[in-house]
Amino acid sequence: MVETEQTTPAFRSPDPSWLELSATLSGIPGLVAGIDEVGRGALFGPVVAAAVILPADALPELIASGIKDSKKLSSSRRTQLAQQIYRLATDWKIGFASTAEIDQMNILQATLLAMRRAVLKLKVQPKLCLVDGNQPIKDLFVPQQTIVKGDERSLTIAAASIVAKVWRDELVMRLAFKYPPYHLEHNKGYGSQNHLMALQQHGPSRLHRKSFRPCQIQR
Repeated sequence: MVETEQTTPAFRSPDPSWLELSATLSGIPGLVAGIDEVGRGALFGPVVAAAVILPADALPELIASGIKDSKKLSSSRRTQLAQQIYRLATDWKIGFASTAEIDQMNILQATLLAMRRAVLKLKVQPKLCLVDGNQPIKDLFVPQQTIVKGDERSLTIAAASIVAKVWRDELVMRLAFKYPPYHLEHNKGYGSQNHLMALQQHGPSRLHRKSFRPCQIQR
């Protein structure tokens, strides 16, 4: 029998505590995967997603370590927490969509593709995917729930945001040596003033997103 995609409406938790500690998931048996992405607003490089499954006994340790949305953490703290998540996670995987795919299908569809790829790489099959945002992942034959501001509500989504951010930042740092004019080591591919000035002076590289307006420079 062919399974069909199961999606519930976007959820906005009224409780400021972590979703996994509330009654919201109390009726869900099995493993829960958190899904989040980074790099959606960048001008350079892929959009990257992570899928993370955490065992219940890992949650208190991560809370005690101060886990939160990756955007609210320093780079060094993100790296420390990522190492802790790697050690504690039941499973975690990265998926990404290339700049060519972003330009071909648009950033939203590429983001959802990266998320789907991350989930499909998991060796452990989750019973539910918690997806940051309000857009369900297409063609994902696992029940999923979209959560607005999920990285502030779900421990597993927050963990996914950290893992994805650290992985993408490390990738861009390596690429910075190949593309020195764009100051990627400082801006991580986002549209900083120095990055925009470099685009004006040198034009886009092959890894810039040509469908994004700041990269559409005629030379």
